[in-house]
Parts: sequence; C-alpha cells; structure tokens
Amino acid sequence: MRLQSFFRLLSSTFLVLCFAQAALAQQNNADILLAQVYQRGIAVEHYLVSEKYDGVRALWDGKTLRSRAGNVIAAPIWFTEKFPNTPLDGELWLARGKFDALSGAVRKAVPVEEEWRGISYLIFELPDAPGTFAARVQRINDIVKVANVPHLKAVTQFRVKNEAALEQKLKQVVATGGEGLMLHRADAPYVTGRSDVLLKLKLQLDAEATVVAHTAGRGKYQGKLGALLVETPDGVRFKLGTGFTDAQRENPPKVGSVVTYTYRDKTKHGKPKFASFLRVRQE
Repeated sequence: MRLQSFFRLLSSTFLVLCFAQAALAQQNNADILLAQVYQRGIAVEHYLVSEKYDGVRALWDGKTLRSRAGNVIAAPIWFTEKFPNTPLDGELWLARGKFDALSGAVRKAVPVEEEWRGISYLIFELPDAPGTFAARVQRINDIVKVANVPHLKAVTQFRVKNEAALEQKLKQVVATGGEGLMLHRADAPYVTGRSDVLLKLKLQLDAEATVVAHTAGRGKYQGKLGALLVETPDGVRFKLGTGFTDAQRENPPKVGSVVTYTYRDKTKHGKPKFASFLRVRQE
C-alpha cells in the first residue's frame, strides 16, 4: 500500500512538473511576437507579406542563439561567430519539406557539423527596435548586407494590391511546396505576444495545444497510443487521434509537451474540425 502511494505521489509530481514547464514556455512566448489567423476583409495594402517558412523559431541576443522557449540552441561555432551583436528574430530553415531533418539537427546537444551546412537563419524581426516594421525591414536588410554571412539572410518582404493578388501569391507558394504566407502591418511598432499586427495565411490552418493525457489504442493500435487529449491556450480540450506514425504511437508526445496540429475550421464551441497531429513543438 505504501509503495502504491509512493508511485501515485511520484506520478502526480511528474504531472505538476510537466504542466509547470508548459506554463513557463507559454510565458516565454509572451516575449516574442506570435501571429493571429488571417481573416478576409482586411486592407492588405497596409501589410508587408512574406513566405511562411516551415522552420524552427530562433532568437539571437547578440551572443547566444535560443529557441522561442528560451533554451540554448547548440549551433556550431562557425555558424554564429560572425553574427552581428544586434538582437535578431528569425527562423532556422533547411528547405521546403525538410522540417524533420532540420529539427533533428537543431535539437542535438552536440551539433553535427554536416547537418548544419545547409541550414540558414532567416531574419524577419529586430526585437525591441524602434520605428515601424517597414523601417525595421530596411534595417534588417542593411544588417545582413554588412554581416556578409552566407547563411544569415533577410526574409523577403513585399506588398500586394488586393486580396485577389494575395490569394494568387498564396497559390503560387503552396504549388511550389511552400507552407503559406505571413502578413505584418507595415506601420506597426515592435510588439510581443499574440497580436493581429502579424497574420498567418495558409490553405490549412494550424495551432498549438498542450498534451493533457494519452488514450489507449484499440484494434491495430492495441498497446499503442490511440489519441492525445490536448488543451488549447483558451482551455478547450479535445482528442487528437490522427496524423501519427506507428513510431509516434509507440512513443507518443509526453504529457505536458506542446504539439502543433492542423485543422480546417472550428465548431461553435471552439473545437477544431478535422484536427490532425503535425509535430511536437521544438523548444
């Protein structure tokens, strides 16, 4: 009986630590700019548009490269040694459709030199810099030019005249393997947190949720994961049961981890329709 009580206490402590870690990650996320979902009807001419890259968010503080949760990214010395001392916000990116290979390289505590050879650091923001976003974009271009580092690049920003032109550009990007578009108010000052000054536009939507529990599988998934019970930042809980590989069902995302899922729409109660697991968020 005492042994059972001990394991129950140990399990409860583990869950508390997992949720505390997830809460800390959400708190850190408030220190960077996060996008809202694009809605039709906005004045797109007030925005600068760029491709949405399927990479790993990374922040350079002038000395160290960190993830969006604040964890140090172990990049090779040569990768960052000539970076400017100016704080930068961007995306580590390998190529379209290469997120898994990128994530595998970036997550290693000891970097593998060859895995980093094709990785670029794409800059789209200057943390705490003054002026409008349009002005910061010009400064980003200047910083990258002066640094003259081949793998340090400024994200290309452009304008569109109307929603028809925006939708046409989205189709072009997706047709060539891209993920979608980002729209940033050209006149916006630097802000952090979830804000509508930054919008994401995709043919398929995505969002994040925290893993609350595992549901056992049945039939061909007997003894494996059936579904994840997840909770959105708004407190909406739902089961995420598709999109997993067999390996992921055997070794599912841990309770307390944050996962990204795709969906098409939401119900009137805020639950995503046709939700499918995409990946565990890279911290």
